[in-house]
Formats: sequence, C-alpha cells, structure tokens
Amino acid sequence: MPRALLTGGETPKLAETVWKPHTTVASICERDGKYLLVKERAAGRVVYNQPAGHLDPGETLIEAVIRETMEETRYPFTPRSLQGIYRYRPDPKADKTYLRFLFRGDVGDRIDGELDRDIIAAEWLSYEEVLSCSAQHRSPMVLQCIDDFRDGRGYPLDVISQVFA
Repeated sequence: MPRALLTGGETPKLAETVWKPHTTVASICERDGKYLLVKERAAGRVVYNQPAGHLDPGETLIEAVIRETMEETRYPFTPRSLQGIYRYRPDPKADKTYLRFLFRGDVGDRIDGELDRDIIAAEWLSYEEVLSCSAQHRSPMVLQCIDDFRDGRGYPLDVISQVFA
C-alpha cells in the first residue's frame, strides 16, 4: 500500500486508509429435515438468510453467533462446530467484502420476544423449499452453507483460539 513521503521529522502516516472486511457470524441448524432461516427485509427486498449479523466490539465469535441467533429467531443457539469461513463480495467492482464465520449447532425451545427490526419471521424450511425460494436468498452463501452442512463439513470449536478469541 502506498505511504506518504516524509520530508524529515514527520510522523509517518498512511496515504490511504486501511481496507477492512466486514466480519459476520451465522448459524445453521437442522431439525427434522428442515433448516432454520430468517425472512428479512434487506436493500428493499424480502429475502431469506441464515440467522446472521456483525461481530460487535468486545465479543468473541461464539458470543456473537449466540446473540445474533437469539435476536433474529428467538431460539437459544448452542454452537457445536465451526462449519467454515466464507468470503463474499456482493459487487466485485466495490470494496465491500464480508467474512462469514458459520457455526453448526442446535437450538432450544423458542423464547417469546421481539425479533430484530428487519426480521419478518424465523422459518423452518426443507431443502426443497430452500431450493424453490433461491431467487429470494440474500446471497449465494445461503444455499452454499446448507449444501456444505449436508456434506458434513465442520471443525471442532477449539480450532478458534481460546486465548485470543
């Protein structure tokens, strides 16, 4: 990355800002052959996505996925493994990139309460239903994550450092 030229005695400064991807977490759960998805409003559309959201300052990835799943579905989520890390660029000409940490896990009984502002509903869909609404997926990651789940991909949670979580 280009740096500013120094003429002497100056504090070095980057000539450009440092690019940073958006760090997100998501959960994937299967129950009786159906997958937990959220129906939400995004960019003026109604779309389907895994329960997902941004990592907040001071949170671990595990804390974030538990919080996001609860906020978007009202189901308490217990992560069992890290399924994978996904990189998504919605527009290859733009600088926006998302790094998604997807966790496989289980949910408990639904707890009463309000869903996040843009969430319409939490729904359990069969694989066939997921395929039939693919034009409404928030991104291509929705189906890819389910396909990877069906293939049994995943890593133990201890693949994430507990010291630097």
